[in-house]
Amino acid sequence: MHPVITASVPLLEPPGWAIAQRRLFELLDYAWRRFERDFTGPDGRLLYHGRLTSRDGVDDFYEAFFNWPQLYLLGGADDLLAASERHWEGVTRQLTELGMLRDEYERGYDWFHQGESLLLFYFLCMAAPERWTERALRFADLYVDPAHGNYDPEHRVIRRPHNGADPWREGLFDGDAYPWLSEEARMYGFPLEWVLPADAEPEQSDRDPRLGEEMRRRMGTGDTAVNLAASGLVLNALILSGEPRYRDWIAEYVGAWRERAAANDGVLPDSVAPDGTVGGLLEGRWYGGHYGWSWPHGWYSVGHAAIVGALAAAAATGDDSHLDLVRPALDEIIAHGKVMAFTEADSSLGSKWTVQLEDDVHTPTLHVPFRYGDRGWFDYNPMLMAVPTALWHHSASRADRDRIERLRAAAGYDWCTVRAFRSKEEAGHEEPWFVFLAGDDPGYPERILAAAQAQVRHRLARMERYRGMDVPEADIHVWQQSNPVVTEALVQLTWGGPQVVYNGGLQQARVRYYDADARRPGLPLSVAALVSRIDPEATVVDLVNLDPRSTRRVIVQAGAFAEHTIGTVRHTVCDDPSWIGDIYDYGHGRPVVTSEETRVDDSWLLVVLPRSTRIRLTLGLDLRTRPPSYRTPFDAQSSGESS
Repeated sequence: MHPVITASVPLLEPPGWAIAQRRLFELLDYAWRRFERDFTGPDGRLLYHGRLTSRDGVDDFYEAFFNWPQLYLLGGADDLLAASERHWEGVTRQLTELGMLRDEYERGYDWFHQGESLLLFYFLCMAAPERWTERALRFADLYVDPAHGNYDPEHRVIRRPHNGADPWREGLFDGDAYPWLSEEARMYGFPLEWVLPADAEPEQSDRDPRLGEEMRRRMGTGDTAVNLAASGLVLNALILSGEPRYRDWIAEYVGAWRERAAANDGVLPDSVAPDGTVGGLLEGRWYGGHYGWSWPHGWYSVGHAAIVGALAAAAATGDDSHLDLVRPALDEIIAHGKVMAFTEADSSLGSKWTVQLEDDVHTPTLHVPFRYGDRGWFDYNPMLMAVPTALWHHSASRADRDRIERLRAAAGYDWCTVRAFRSKEEAGHEEPWFVFLAGDDPGYPERILAAAQAQVRHRLARMERYRGMDVPEADIHVWQQSNPVVTEALVQLTWGGPQVVYNGGLQQARVRYYDADARRPGLPLSVAALVSRIDPEATVVDLVNLDPRSTRRVIVQAGAFAEHTIGTVRHTVCDDPSWIGDIYDYGHGRPVVTSEETRVDDSWLLVVLPRSTRIRLTLGLDLRTRPPSYRTPFDAQSSGESS
């Protein structure tokens, strides 16, 4: 039903990246099974016997498995999908018993954390849409349908920073005061710093108005920019159902924030009063909302929510001008950048950067401010590359690529450096990946795969240390800190995409794959893939069948959601068998490789890989020519659709 190309170039010396990639799949298969055995019960729940005493914690349970179905989609074991579904079900029952969920959904919490919780769910929808559609639409309707109390269509606001399935959950905390930790004061300072005079005497936290009634009144109601991440939930429902009401809601809600940003010289504000007034609760300040520019994380939360909203609106409407929700704020913080060593910066994210930079914490490099308050810009950090990379990956525009090139030029450290850290987001290697795609570091694939091996083996050692631990509430991060599944390297190398935006994004990819014989997503056994270029007019993919016995059939899909069209494909060919030599030759000749071009005009291309063969595909892609969809090439075949 789909165009077919058969590989003919012999595989004589398997490339190191291909062998390393398949070995990583093997190690990951062992690792997730070990985690499941040591940290979960028979019904999939985590081994935890305590209570949860605050509104926090739901994300920490789901995050332990967030990338398991993603690994299945990449080509992980057949039974990994069933395991991932079992863990979502088990953890959901567990959290319901702990009083954290209502009808399987978060009762009410901020979208910085809700976005983290939902990544597991989004990947399950992507892997098995037929089983997850009902839930996905029901969850999205909590926001799209005003009857649930979360959305006010008149003022185009989500009514509360803490929102979800419980319309009676108000404010930001239960009790009289925010459950303040001294560590928060050290890292982030106080919210609403301007409420008290500068010379005011400090009070105990349970009597400090900044942490009690003032915080409840000024930060506990109205809309906040981090709620933009809810658009990812609604986009997921749109992709599953195609119902226009989901598209219309995204356009309306994200559009309202675009208007507010435009009125603020392009920079996204972070707080809207219930009546739709920017800064109406903050005496006119465009900053200072919950999880906004001032407290606690600034750009780290605002930027990620904004890119989730912008990409969702662009995907839903086909209008890429929605990306301008993000670009002015991104350019604003870059404009205020300073060159310094990280050890000299006022960063509140020290634990993140000391691991990611290692010795380069002493190297002068560009730092940008993440936060803004009455004193101006502050909290300087190296640029987190997830947002500019996601922008460029979607738009493929010269301007978005040039921005990354300028950041590279301003870096004091070598972007080719690959370190074996695993951040909370299971990301952070965008810089060396970009250098590889630019053609400046052909050794990157083997180095990032080696780093991924190191991450898994480190997590296995951590699992050994903490298995059997009676986990106290204060240490519920132990599961996500021990999760041994790592996918960033595989996403970059095989899909040609960045790791998913962690606070609620949907996956980006230039290509994905299906095993045509097993009729499931992912690379077949023994097949390795490498995307070395993602320019739409020439997206380069190498496929290698390492199996010396069996033919493998791979369906290449254009885009994460079959949203692109493969116009043409130029592919390598070896139709001269003389390289084998004569019966008495001790060696072989060099295969003569030429190329041919084939017209495709489809979202899918079938590639037949006989035993021990390889092929290079140069795809001419037309981006976003089709609505994003969870349908598969097998759905298209069963419905009789022709290419």
